[in-house]
Amino acid sequence: MANWLEVTIPAHGDPEAVCDQLTGLGLEGFQIEDERDFKDFLENNTQYWDFVDGGLEASMAGASRVKLWLADDGEGRATVAKLREQGLCPSVKEVADADWENNWRDYYQPLEIGERLAIVPEWREYENQGRIPVRLDPGLLFGTGDHPTTHMCLEAVERLAAAGEPVLDLGCGSGILGIAAAVLGAGPITAVDVDEKAPDIVRANAALNGVDGAFTVYVGDVVAESRLRAKLGGDYALVLANIVADVIIPLAPHVPAFLAENGAFVCSGIIDGREDEVAAALEKAGLTVREHHHKDEWHCFVCGLAS
Repeated sequence: MANWLEVTIPAHGDPEAVCDQLTGLGLEGFQIEDERDFKDFLENNTQYWDFVDGGLEASMAGASRVKLWLADDGEGRATVAKLREQGLCPSVKEVADADWENNWRDYYQPLEIGERLAIVPEWREYENQGRIPVRLDPGLLFGTGDHPTTHMCLEAVERLAAAGEPVLDLGCGSGILGIAAAVLGAGPITAVDVDEKAPDIVRANAALNGVDGAFTVYVGDVVAESRLRAKLGGDYALVLANIVADVIIPLAPHVPAFLAENGAFVCSGIIDGREDEVAAALEKAGLTVREHHHKDEWHCFVCGLAS
């Protein structure tokens, strides 16, 4: 097993200058960690989350550094010495190589949800005959069922998905919710996401479960694109949206047009403190909150059309 030197160089607010200096020394393959870029990214993409891990924020506090990795051999050690001679003040950490392509798989185990479902990584054996496996490749996706919001949505899908009834998954990501509905017998399944990679990811995961023929997948912004909403149509028995509050609120006025008369709208991704605001937006849009579930710091609503 090879060993490496993780070299961290303080950038003092100008990581590009450090990168230029490293390039001049014939080095390449840098990783820049800068608090300003991190904050800019968060501020310019607030529509995608309501919560950012505190540990991640702490690790980026005051950060302005460049990292690179060198082989832990004579040449690598000589390069570190040259960096010191150049006044770059590198800190060095010895790290062992690992089979990153496969070792991460050890962290994913089958996850039993509700009374009938089990989320199973596609390489794992699963022998509980009393549950229906939903097989996924976590290497391709976001949304494996272990997050509280996904967990609550899957429990709702298990209760509400009906055989032969159409389902619409808004912000489908990996396709996990629609796939769960399909293996329970619901369908056809229509899925939508803003991420251009979503169709390939959803179809790959659906194929693992033998339900890819049930899916139609679109790319686009349902809130902003009226033509996309027209393509999606309506009369869905079940509409799903595991997103965030800042998307659910503007989405709410469009939901009634998607729903069948006795259909259900399940939404989650709502952090503590935003639940009342989301509930008010849902009711204003002509929906009635029938169920309110709470897990850890997250909320999930199950709604129907107001009578």
